[in-house]
Amino acid sequence: MTDPTTPPPAQLRRAVASSFLGSVIEYYDFLLYATASAVVFSQVFFTNLDPLVATVASFGTFATGYLARPIGGLVFGHFGDRLGRKRMLVLTMLLMGIASSLIGLLPTYEQIGAWAPLGLVLLRGLQGVAVGGEWGGAVLMSAEHATSRRGLWASFTNAGAPCGMVLSTAVLTGTAAVLGEDAFLAWGWRIPFLLSIALLVLGLFVRLKVAEPRLFQESERAKTAPLIEVLRTRPKQLALGVGVGLSAFVAQSTLTTFVLAYGVQAGFSRQVVLNAITISSACAVVGIIAWSAASDRLGRRPVVLAGAIAMAAYSFALFPMVDSGSGALLVTALVLGQGVLHPMMYGPLAALYTELFSTGSRYTGASLGYQLAGLGGGLAPVLFAQLQSSGAGTIALSGTITAFCALTVGCVLALRETSGHDLSGTAQAQRVEGGTLP
Repeated sequence: MTDPTTPPPAQLRRAVASSFLGSVIEYYDFLLYATASAVVFSQVFFTNLDPLVATVASFGTFATGYLARPIGGLVFGHFGDRLGRKRMLVLTMLLMGIASSLIGLLPTYEQIGAWAPLGLVLLRGLQGVAVGGEWGGAVLMSAEHATSRRGLWASFTNAGAPCGMVLSTAVLTGTAAVLGEDAFLAWGWRIPFLLSIALLVLGLFVRLKVAEPRLFQESERAKTAPLIEVLRTRPKQLALGVGVGLSAFVAQSTLTTFVLAYGVQAGFSRQVVLNAITISSACAVVGIIAWSAASDRLGRRPVVLAGAIAMAAYSFALFPMVDSGSGALLVTALVLGQGVLHPMMYGPLAALYTELFSTGSRYTGASLGYQLAGLGGGLAPVLFAQLQSSGAGTIALSGTITAFCALTVGCVLALRETSGHDLSGTAQAQRVEGGTLP
């Protein structure tokens, strides 16, 4: 007889597909901005500034999206825990699609002056709110439908991020190649943002077919606000979760956004660096899924711990490899960093954050922990650009990455293994590596 608590395989597949596609679309929009901030926006919205200062300012607007992500996590997390995951995911997709499309219609600095960068900051903030609410709900739709191999199924949401990077980079570079440099800077950069409308329609079509997880439907709602519940019952898990994920985001933005600008400064053409990032992002999709599946067998802690240690050591080789001037070494550096080492730190986070919180406050807790950690991704390029402008060498950049990795190592060691946790909360003591989950 079929266990009535087991979701139909078709519904699980639909939930995973929806989470993956939704993540691809959200991160296409979010990371399209990241690429554009490195190659376009300094020349379109900050033309009144010195080129180096304009780059820092452009990265500053990029960081705005990351600063807004915890707000999105709190707002959508609260209502996602109260009203359901599906409704919030439809709203986050609508918000992202509208914000990205409006960026594609935004006048330049030469047309409306200071209102242009102000509008850019506002729309970037809305992007951050949208992606802040998207991730938690998308992960939970997969994880709460899954009855086994939770690390694998939840990881498809995280795998959507580099896939979105591949798509956004391909569209941006393809547009530039077809139109030429002058037309691209004049108006062609708007095309990838306006394509968000078509992606929005596709994403909503798939997302509306997914059912609410039964685990959520049958759970008891928290008697207090979900945020209060998290802070009252799981403050340690929240704090440690932020520390665990912080270095993954620092490494991610270093290997994509910052390396794009750094590689051009090192003598590579923009297209060569973008091609290398595209290749490494495609490899990251496979790496995230593979390491997340491994975390189902080995545990979340060992995989993330090994990744953080390896990334700390690797950070001292990354910039010399880029500075070598060799295209082959550039590709190797990014594939190894983004396609192999970073997925060890990043892939298991989807399941790990899910397992840290109870069902009634899981959307809020997982979203808040993940998005607070995500601040590292927004601030790292700004910090590195400022270090460069002050004359600091690459050792200082690598040392900063290593410091964040050391924080992750400490938090992982302090956090108990979560892979054996029963999401329903009905099990008694869960015997797992490192002790019993509280």
